[in-house]
Amino acid sequence: MAFGGILAPRADNGVSRHVVYCKPGKQVTFGSGSGGGNPSNGNSTLSSTLGSASRTSGRPTSTSASSNPTSTIPASSPWKLVESHEGGNFFDGWDFFTSADPTEGIVDYLDQNSARSNGLLEINGNGNAVMRVETTSVVPGNRKSVRITTQSQFYGALFIMDSVHMPTGCGIWPAFWTNGPNWPLGGEIDIVEGVNDYTNNQATVHTDIGCTLASSSSNTLAISGKVIGGTNCAALTTGNQGCGIRAATSNSFGAAFNANNGGVYAMKWDSTGVAVYFFPRGTEPADIAAGVPQPDTWGAAQARWPAASCDPFKFFNNHHAIFDTTLCGQWAGAVWSSSGIPGQEQSCAQKTGFSTCEAFVRANGAAMNEAYWEVKSVTIYQLR
Repeated sequence: MAFGGILAPRADNGVSRHVVYCKPGKQVTFGSGSGGGNPSNGNSTLSSTLGSASRTSGRPTSTSASSNPTSTIPASSPWKLVESHEGGNFFDGWDFFTSADPTEGIVDYLDQNSARSNGLLEINGNGNAVMRVETTSVVPGNRKSVRITTQSQFYGALFIMDSVHMPTGCGIWPAFWTNGPNWPLGGEIDIVEGVNDYTNNQATVHTDIGCTLASSSSNTLAISGKVIGGTNCAALTTGNQGCGIRAATSNSFGAAFNANNGGVYAMKWDSTGVAVYFFPRGTEPADIAAGVPQPDTWGAAQARWPAASCDPFKFFNNHHAIFDTTLCGQWAGAVWSSSGIPGQEQSCAQKTGFSTCEAFVRANGAAMNEAYWEVKSVTIYQLR
């Protein structure tokens, strides 16, 4: 995860960690696609393209326990559906994390039955999965929350997450990411992340030594976002900073995302590298809705870490997908008195009148009313 140049590891029982910066078919290598340009969706096609990544790799495996989206629905896709979470069965295939928050947030994560009985977990009337934070008026310590992890793990995949609402507000720190074993050796890909009133998503990778961005230029990387940290993605030699890329669009995170009825995030991990795409509601490619995704037609990504300087099957392996919402902690708490990030023109300390994140969160249950995920679906594909 990423925040203002400081990162903090998020571990699952000391194995998987999440860090903050501030988660036989072959895909055509980037540069040969044909996406058009439409800056409003955060994936605009840029004038300069990368050199092709020529690395070949074995077909990704799984283990189970466009900027101007094409309007023509293709008959097939090089990606096959291997896992789907939606509707009444959304929570099947997830484990509920119940250990102490690795990022020192003031939350207690609940098991599935406890989360349901406390009103934090449901499938709502629209058939969407909802994961909330406790809204009790005043609490003496931690607030209850939810963190879930896929039981399946993946080695190369296309993750597509359709959400209509994400947690937002002072003291709130949501994330959707993927994580490998023995952090940072297995790598971490933060797909959706931010804190407090931020409006622009930050996608970040954290890896072992050797993964880099070849450039900090958005044009060179052919991305719509902006590199906001360094180009060295190694967590242990950058103070856990990794390589963070901030979205250019203000409806990619937080309140503006919610006001637009959300949108679709996609993370592609294949032999060309790792890339994150975002499509605001109403701009989703028809191929995604039809279940035949064609990432090569989506245009430039919001964020990208090309294979040429970061081998996607060396620095990332055996990933689980994770949702959580924590409060304060090593990012939201650390930047409580800071401003100047898109959406945070006024610091939370100034806005709330509270000198610390923890004091505000404990005393203001009503401020947690927007601290919930509402997710239509998570679908996971792998190359045929």
